[in-house]
Amino acid sequence: MPGLPDVVLAGHAPERAPELRSQVRSQVREAGPVALAGFAANGANVVVTVLVARLLSTRGYGALAQITSLFLVVSLPGTAVVVGVVRRVTALALSRRTEAVSEWARRSHRQATVVVAVLAVGALAARGPLSRALSIPSPLAVFAILTAGMLWVVLSMDRGLLQARRRYRTLSANLVVEGGARTAAVLVLVGAGLGVAGAAWGILVAEAVTLLHARWAADRAWGGRARRARADEMESVTGVAGVPVVSGAARAAAATGHGVRGEHQRLVRDVLGALVAMALLAYLQNVDVIVLGREAPGGTGPYAAISVASKALVFGAIALGGYLLPEAAIEWHRGGHALRQLWVTVLFLAVPGAVLLLGAIAFPRWLLSLVFSARYVGAHAAFWPLVLAMCFLSVTVVLTIYLLAAGQRWIGGLLAVGAVAATVALAAAHGAYRPTALADLAVQGGLALSTAAVFVRLHSRRVFVATTERLAA
Repeated sequence: MPGLPDVVLAGHAPERAPELRSQVRSQVREAGPVALAGFAANGANVVVTVLVARLLSTRGYGALAQITSLFLVVSLPGTAVVVGVVRRVTALALSRRTEAVSEWARRSHRQATVVVAVLAVGALAARGPLSRALSIPSPLAVFAILTAGMLWVVLSMDRGLLQARRRYRTLSANLVVEGGARTAAVLVLVGAGLGVAGAAWGILVAEAVTLLHARWAADRAWGGRARRARADEMESVTGVAGVPVVSGAARAAAATGHGVRGEHQRLVRDVLGALVAMALLAYLQNVDVIVLGREAPGGTGPYAAISVASKALVFGAIALGGYLLPEAAIEWHRGGHALRQLWVTVLFLAVPGAVLLLGAIAFPRWLLSLVFSARYVGAHAAFWPLVLAMCFLSVTVVLTIYLLAAGQRWIGGLLAVGAVAATVALAAAHGAYRPTALADLAVQGGLALSTAAVFVRLHSRRVFVATTERLAA
């Protein structure tokens, strides 16, 4: 494929180049729908935010940015759940134990729904104190956004099942459902005069609709296969003449300790490790808004405008993780690596990142005025540093997702160092727009380079071993 980085094909014999280019083209076709759907959904969110910004006061728009950040914080366990689900289901599928997937998914979904219902009751009771503590004018908005975030966590279970099944087109459809439902519900409710509360309830309605679609799609994706697997298992256990036998896959599962308790322990470790990492990434994505809101609460509107535009890149990186995560988990379980899939993901992120950065450098005032209105151009000087900072954070997100798929939970320690550094650096900016963005850029750039350096060092041996085995085959 012309234009592919040499590193994508590095370490392979020249005669295999056509085969490798064909594989990369296939990976681009698989990642393409996820990338397009992810950016379309995020683009729809940006459009909604822009339209809502024209309907709300600058203070109301600042409150909207606060509840959006609250949603991200509450929903962050969802990405960790995706990591755990993909790693567990991938291990089950590769050990020919797909019969367990469908039943486990239904049981886990029922349990998660009960937990969310209990927590939602608690959120309803605590809505008043929480709204006062966070300086959000609407207690009902706090309740709605907390519930929406919890529904997104349950939704993530089904998205993990779709990813592990490599149903990328279905996953893309679910992303589009989410973006479309959120657009319609938020605009209708805010347009009806419900303000920030309307936006929060619109998000809640959208997540409920998306969850129903994802549950149906995941059950359809795994149901038929699970029934076939159970029939195959019965044949392997009873034998042709009805004599009980133990299959090689069953013996291998028993030998490697694939018991129920061991699986739950591995799932808990994967989810907790991913939860720490994704919580730190969410904090790194939103710490500038949090600190600036604390230092200069009256000036959050203009900075929220450049924040929404810039951080769409990070949401795109997370959406593309829906493709990279299962690919890396599957290849790692097989003893290989997914560097080609990683490069495809980075290439899909590079184009919108470069376009947005160019616009933020060349005509920031015009762009912000066109999109958000002249009321929100006050932070235009901070636009390009924040965009570049989010480009670096997107790289960190992609590498983190890859490493979590490979079971490398050490990444949480490095992200914790970055979170501390960001807090200190941003607090030193004292709420000024450009110094805040420049401080964020310095920290995000350093963190991305550090993550990449450690990633290359730890990954080199796996690449060397996989390449040696491929050449020897």
